[in-house]
Amino acid sequence: MRPPGFWSRPPTHPLARLLAPAGRFYGGLTADRMDRTGAAPPCPVLCVGNFTLGGAGKTPTALALARTLREIGRTPAFLSRGYGGRLAGPLVVDPARHGPAEVGDEPLLLARAGTTVVARDRPAGARLCAASGADVIVMDDGLQNPSLAKTLSLAVVDGGAGIGNGLPFPAGPLRAPLARQWRHVAGLVLVGEGAPGAAMAREAEGRGLPVHRARFVPEDGPDWAGRRVVAFAGIGRPQKFFETLRGLGAEIVAERAFPDHHPFTPQELSALSALAAREGASLVTTEKDAVRLPADPRAAVGVLRVVLSFADETSLRRQLEAAFPPASRAVSAPR
Repeated sequence: MRPPGFWSRPPTHPLARLLAPAGRFYGGLTADRMDRTGAAPPCPVLCVGNFTLGGAGKTPTALALARTLREIGRTPAFLSRGYGGRLAGPLVVDPARHGPAEVGDEPLLLARAGTTVVARDRPAGARLCAASGADVIVMDDGLQNPSLAKTLSLAVVDGGAGIGNGLPFPAGPLRAPLARQWRHVAGLVLVGEGAPGAAMAREAEGRGLPVHRARFVPEDGPDWAGRRVVAFAGIGRPQKFFETLRGLGAEIVAERAFPDHHPFTPQELSALSALAAREGASLVTTEKDAVRLPADPRAAVGVLRVVLSFADETSLRRQLEAAFPPASRAVSAPR
């Protein structure tokens, strides 16, 4: 879905006020559900979630945290619901056999980096992760899902968007009242800069929670400086992608934003290619969007691949080591 504009306006906006009673009802139900006790997992679980609907950078964060877990001697596997895919699982994702229509786009990205399990039933998926050799499960999303007990939960926040107007859906982007969600997280991953994110960081620090500041940096690839591009994206906040491209020096002659997880059609790709040809520009999109593009040998689409870089790797590593000590030390029990 594409977030409505009033979600980023003050909570006194007429539409927000009209929908506030529904938001209190929905948010209260979700918060009560979060408070339930989940099933004990076969190995420790690191949940990478967010407070709001839509993207905040959870998948790149999960990839970065898995890298750190490997550095401290653990063997992580990814667990995803497989949003947008038709297969309920549990199953191990195979990029050679599965496409986004079967397992969703994010699991395909995760599977390039390590064992990835898709499962609507999180406890069943956790058992398959462990059976596949994992000694830590990195759960991409699921903060509001109580079916599986988590050892450590980190909330990812987009620095430029924060929590919008601070109201629960449908009056705002929150999945549950923020005060009820804080009790379920042990730290914040703040991606990028901006006043909304800075406010969230201050609240987290006021609660004694660590704030791990991070930013997207491009992987080795083409030099975007001075390149004329038509940029398009169907992610939680396409504007973040456009801002990143501009920061790399690209000249964006046109930008097209699509809803998150948008399944691109051949007609849409053809129209984007024609627009780029008229502008004498190149097409470029995100790595997540690229896995949803239809096959078309006539369409040359560049991909901006980024990784998450943390400002203080030591602080992050310290928190992960405390929750998931190397195998030579005692493994902390899920809580």
